[in-house]
Amino acid sequence: MTFVGTFWSLVPAVVAIVLALITKEVYSSLFLGIIMGALFFTGFNPVAAFETVVKGGFVSVLSDSYNVGILIFLVVLGTVVALLNKSGGSKAFGEWAAKNIKTKTGALLATWFFGVLIFVDDYFNCLTVGSVMRPVTDKYKVSRAKLAYIIDATAAPVCIIAPISSWAAAVSGFVENEDGLSLFIKAIPYNYYAILTMVFIVVTTILGINFGKMKQCEDAAEGGNLFFGQQVVNKETAYNEEKILGPGKVIDLVIPIIALVALCVVGLIYSGGFYTEGEEAFGNFVVAFSNADASVGLALGSVLALILTIIYYTIKRVLSFADIMSSLVEGFKNMVPAILILTFAWTLKAMIDNLEAKTFIDTIVRSNVASFSTLLPAIIFLLGAGISFATGTSWGTFGILIPIVVYILNAIDPVLMIIGISAAMAGSVFGDHCSPISDTTIMSSAGAQCEHLLHVSTQLSYAIFVAVVSLICYIVAGIVRNPIIPLIVGIVVMIVGLYTIKNKTKS
Repeated sequence: MTFVGTFWSLVPAVVAIVLALITKEVYSSLFLGIIMGALFFTGFNPVAAFETVVKGGFVSVLSDSYNVGILIFLVVLGTVVALLNKSGGSKAFGEWAAKNIKTKTGALLATWFFGVLIFVDDYFNCLTVGSVMRPVTDKYKVSRAKLAYIIDATAAPVCIIAPISSWAAAVSGFVENEDGLSLFIKAIPYNYYAILTMVFIVVTTILGINFGKMKQCEDAAEGGNLFFGQQVVNKETAYNEEKILGPGKVIDLVIPIIALVALCVVGLIYSGGFYTEGEEAFGNFVVAFSNADASVGLALGSVLALILTIIYYTIKRVLSFADIMSSLVEGFKNMVPAILILTFAWTLKAMIDNLEAKTFIDTIVRSNVASFSTLLPAIIFLLGAGISFATGTSWGTFGILIPIVVYILNAIDPVLMIIGISAAMAGSVFGDHCSPISDTTIMSSAGAQCEHLLHVSTQLSYAIFVAVVSLICYIVAGIVRNPIIPLIVGIVVMIVGLYTIKNKTKS
């Protein structure tokens, strides 16, 4: 029996996700999925499977230059966060915010706004927003689960509608023989999941609506338990909260954060050839962003920002040099859970790639999807969601679906092609948003210092609610071929649904 290029190629990922949700233990679940994938690939040869797991899996993903760049970015950002906490800058910012942000609603909206503001890259968004806003949301008794949701919901959903972002560059690269960036921009008004997620956060925050498991966490947070539902006893030990050693002020947080944002943007356009003579991107900001390598750009920018932060703290004597150096180790320790889960998730994806899941999906889609027209955007949305959830990668799903959509619809109906591309992106982001093996989901948990599977389970009902409304929008879009009417329908349906939920949760 062959498992390569068949339905069985997706089974290891599905098993890993189901086990994680049932057992609430992510490491063993991912590892069992990896083992299953290796056994399928090698025809249940235990020796070959073991070699595939180690050599073709862990060693391969940890020697991949892109993955290493992301790990460097994680560790460096963890170190910067440790420095901000030790210096007293985070505490000072929290005290300043407490004076200027008067309510819990204000704290949640400020977190949302900060997440929208950092649109260049989802990884950067997840960890930066969490480190800056944690003191503020803690002050106003926002559960770590709710903070993790807002971080996650303003990461990929914001990046996927930002023309100047690493995501725009990725999507543009998957469109062959077309102006990828132009198609990306045309698809933005049809990206209903991303747009409605932004609306959902604002409406639920202003109206004070919580439901599902998130409501339990928020009710517990009102009583002072910000970590409700997490399986750790000593929160300070478990989440490596650093002791404040310096007399930091708000400026001691603001300058490193600004340096981090600015230098990461510089690093991204540098990796895209903005400063390289003779390149197409030379001096062209937009083209440089479309060619950017997020791994290289974020690693370069974050390392430079760390060096500048160390120089700044040393000159200003915010921290001693010994305390600064100890933050390097503490920053790494703080990121160990995220690094472990990422490594397992990348390895599982490698096993799925070995089994040629892409070939199976490509065959199914090409042979069936062209027979539908009006419902095509909705079908593409569901396909993107399913593939992305199972594989834990929205970018990988883009690479599968977008070329197929362009190939099938470009000559038939260019408007429907734009809607289809947007549906593929929206569905992929939704699946990625919900998947416990998604790197963005993992880093949102790390940014909020929230237990990973608690974050997954609490945000699931919120994401599904928005996805159902988005699905209705894509059904309408397939009929009217207009971006505005479906969006109006979606917003009305969302508000009615939320009011219904609010009344039911009261009763």
